[in-house]
Amino acid sequence: MHDSLQCLIDFVYGSELLNAPTENDLSVRAIVCPTNEAADSINTIILKLVNTYSRIYSSTDAMEPNGKHTSDLEVLYPIEYLNQLNFPGIPPHTLELKLNPPIMLLRNIRQRDGLCNGTRLIVSQLLPTVIEATIITGACIGQHVYIRRIKFIHRPLDLPISFSRKQFPVKLWYAMTINKSQGQSLKRVGVYLSQPVFSHGQLYVALSRATSPASLKILIETNDVIPYNETKNVVYRDLLQKV
Repeated sequence: MHDSLQCLIDFVYGSELLNAPTENDLSVRAIVCPTNEAADSINTIILKLVNTYSRIYSSTDAMEPNGKHTSDLEVLYPIEYLNQLNFPGIPPHTLELKLNPPIMLLRNIRQRDGLCNGTRLIVSQLLPTVIEATIITGACIGQHVYIRRIKFIHRPLDLPISFSRKQFPVKLWYAMTINKSQGQSLKRVGVYLSQPVFSHGQLYVALSRATSPASLKILIETNDVIPYNETKNVVYRDLLQKV
């Protein structure tokens, strides 16, 4: 991790908050990024800075053939291959969590109890078959809940199989995509631009999450094409312009 990214993480969270967070502090802080890949990378980096109990959960993956010709599919798609597959909205085969980090639900579980897709929580206990957490957003703030593994099913168009994964429906939530941050008002925001923002108005959404200029810090990854301290906000007319 380079020094600039460490400074951004320290600005938003800091080591003391990472290891002894409160519901109020975590719910109003975030690092926002243009892509899921960038957010996942930062979440992995920040998790390593947390000095609390860690547990790794492995999913149970399976496949069901689509069609009649199924004799060779188990050879073509062994379990090791299925474990490596990742699809949007489905947690990975190996999910590492620690005590205290913020997580987000990826599915509606019990809406009346506040367990909806997008709900943010703080992990309080990591048990073999259940995760105990406290809700920090929505209408049920402060409520203690238990999350179990559920089955995710994906039918990829480019594969002759239906893929299923049984895993906890959560992901780390120190960093989020700009799209997911819409509608939130945050007291401490880090904007990590690993590449130009590729959507009309997306840069405005990222910057407007902050409640004041002092609560905002931006990190731009420079390259040979874009000058130092600058970025691009690509809009649709740029894509449709005739060459």
